[in-house]
Amino acid sequence: MVVSAHPLASQVGAEILSRGGNAIDAAIAVQFALAVVYPDAGNIGGGGFLVLRQKDGSVDALDYREKAPAAAHRDMYLDQEKNVIEDLSVKGHLAAGVPGTVDGMVKAHEKYGSMPWRDLVQPAIVLAAKGFPLTKKEAKKLNQQRADFLKYNTQRPSFILQHRWHEGDSLYFKDLARTLELIRDKGRAGFYEGPTANLLEAEMKRGKGLITKADLAAYQSVWRTPISGQVGKYRIISMPPPSSGGIALIQLLTIAQDYPLPAWGWNSVKSAHLMIEAERRVYADRAKHLGDPDFYKVPVAGLLDTAYIRRRMYGYSPGEATDSDDVYPGIPAPPESPHTTHYSIVDTQGNAVSVTTTLNSSFGCKVFVAGAGFLLNNEMDDFSAKPGYPNTYGLVGEEANAIAPGKRMLSSMTPTILEKDGKLYMVIGAMGGSTIITTVYQIIQNVTRFGFTMQGAVSAGRFHHQWLPDWVLAEWGALGPGTGVGLWVKGHKIAPKYGGIGRAAGILVLPDGRLEGGADPRGDDAAAGF
Repeated sequence: MVVSAHPLASQVGAEILSRGGNAIDAAIAVQFALAVVYPDAGNIGGGGFLVLRQKDGSVDALDYREKAPAAAHRDMYLDQEKNVIEDLSVKGHLAAGVPGTVDGMVKAHEKYGSMPWRDLVQPAIVLAAKGFPLTKKEAKKLNQQRADFLKYNTQRPSFILQHRWHEGDSLYFKDLARTLELIRDKGRAGFYEGPTANLLEAEMKRGKGLITKADLAAYQSVWRTPISGQVGKYRIISMPPPSSGGIALIQLLTIAQDYPLPAWGWNSVKSAHLMIEAERRVYADRAKHLGDPDFYKVPVAGLLDTAYIRRRMYGYSPGEATDSDDVYPGIPAPPESPHTTHYSIVDTQGNAVSVTTTLNSSFGCKVFVAGAGFLLNNEMDDFSAKPGYPNTYGLVGEEANAIAPGKRMLSSMTPTILEKDGKLYMVIGAMGGSTIITTVYQIIQNVTRFGFTMQGAVSAGRFHHQWLPDWVLAEWGALGPGTGVGLWVKGHKIAPKYGGIGRAAGILVLPDGRLEGGADPRGDDAAAGF
């Protein structure tokens, strides 16, 4: 089974599996297909994280997160008075980090792939060259972004010039098809060297960006050891730093394990209050302690120490909300002598892959590389432009996530795999910026504590708190009038979120071995299996 953000990408992955490909083969094909049919987040100009659990229980994690260019510096988004210049890290060429997606897919194939590389890239080439019909949601997003596309592109792709897109219109990416052909034929060199690298560097020069051919040549994705933690009957396998997702998720699930949430009821006042208070404390830790482990010593063992996690709930009151100004990052014990889209895959052998990939904001920095046809990310905004200053998602950070050349920016992406009693149980992850962690957390709780089906857990209403700003973001109807009033009485400030919080893709292994997909109704997401 494959569950992704677009039905055509899910079909591509399922076709690879049906031809005998393994989960990594399907993941590569889906990644490239999403770069075509889901351009606001699927990408070759961005990056991501991949978590793998093989049928024998062995695990691995691939970090193909973007990096800061060599010319980047700590104060690059500040004016002479050290104030953050609005939108400079979000829109336009200066917002882009060095892309990691293609290198990541090549490394995944070299280590675990079973089918020929060209067979995995070809489906995306066909979609880009022959065109595909737009869904209603994708047509709407293209129309909404038209003004920014016109403003920030130095040479405008023809499709941008169309005044309005409608559901069912066919979209073609001829330049992207040629770039994908180079990747198909030359692998890593088809992107990081030769014509594509030349076009990307030329684009940077026209738009006063920083990425050079030397940055592209130097980029390398990294295999890392997954974060792992036992919570009750479940083993949580997730992404380590520079993702904050794995650590934060295990902290949240460990805290919740100490409280009788099933008895309190799903999204009841008691349950929601406890979960919000836990999120408040965990996001405070995220801001202080998490960053690129190649540049900053992240206290992973201390942050995952069960005693430390439980101490973080000191000051929690069942009767009232904590003021975020009174919540500070903890001091973890030192150790003794890691706009987005997610897809989940389980192959016929029982191998599982959980992948979250991103351009950061929808359509990244809005810039298409002229002649190459792909969008660039705006991941530089995920650094701390200034200590304590919020990014696009309202997240704050400190020294651990300061800008430095060659450094990977902190992420909330949380690709995760669960085992139950030593066997594969769930593959889950989400999109949604800072809400990714809480989305994955609530879905896991929905299944493991409240007995939801996979689809029910993904579809259920969600809420979110991230320490700062100090309010609870809640989907319309997620809390219900009784819970909303009850939380307000306790002192929580609730802000309604129209349009949904996050979008998730999950697969649950049922007791009889069948697979149940959870495709998010907030988008065009689809499950495809056989």
